[in-house]
Amino acid sequence: MADRITRENTEFIEPIGPADTAGTLLGDICWRLWAVWAALLFVVTMLIFLIPFLLFCYFRPDPQKTRRFIKYSRVWMGVFLPLAGCPLRTKGREKFVKDQTYIVVCNHNALIDVPVSTPFIPGGNKTIAKIEMAKIPIFGLMYRTGSVIVDRKSESSRRESFTKMKETLEMGLHMCLYPEGTRNKTDQPLKSFHDGAFRLSLSTGKPIIPAIIFNSRKIMPPEKPFYFKPHRLSMHFLDPIAPKPEDNVETLKSKVYNIMKDYYTAHA
Repeated sequence: MADRITRENTEFIEPIGPADTAGTLLGDICWRLWAVWAALLFVVTMLIFLIPFLLFCYFRPDPQKTRRFIKYSRVWMGVFLPLAGCPLRTKGREKFVKDQTYIVVCNHNALIDVPVSTPFIPGGNKTIAKIEMAKIPIFGLMYRTGSVIVDRKSESSRRESFTKMKETLEMGLHMCLYPEGTRNKTDQPLKSFHDGAFRLSLSTGKPIIPAIIFNSRKIMPPEKPFYFKPHRLSMHFLDPIAPKPEDNVETLKSKVYNIMKDYYTAHA
């Protein structure tokens, strides 16, 4: 009797065999070839975008320089993302009140998060960015324009970047930050948050708008290097969270973390 039950229960379990392995291998090859296409597409569209960037943007003073850069970047990514097979839909843009500046905090699962987030935040904005990327020829010019550069190995650079972020907000530009710090390669919805975005909010009184990017991990899985699988992207902006007088870094950080985690879990 036990043998019959065992046989019945295992009839519908398909063993992993050579065909499955071959299919997975073929898929990996296909999406790595697509990664080549996406990389070439990024470079070609960047070089085309470079012309109006240098003519009408790069030599302007801030905040006009950054605002124009974001507008041009939105057009650039509006071409690149669909051609790469990753069209983007945004939700919640009405959360941004005109003439108000915000600290936008995004989850971070893949490299594609940065070119998705900053161009499609309503209004001019800068993001915090690693100094290593700013050294790349041509791309570094654009990268610096839309960023507050920080050398994470330097304590003085981290302090200076905090001052520059406050100056960015005072200019009427949003700041876009990734409180997880680096890409989330865990099996959890979010990694633990660093303090910077919440210190900045408490220091300036600026509200935080959480932003959730969906599906970037499906496009660029952390365990598969040089891999790009086309998939629709979504970016949802949530309700602003203003710092309260009784808030400190830990309470504000915990509040934002739980809201983002619950929303991501419910909608992923």
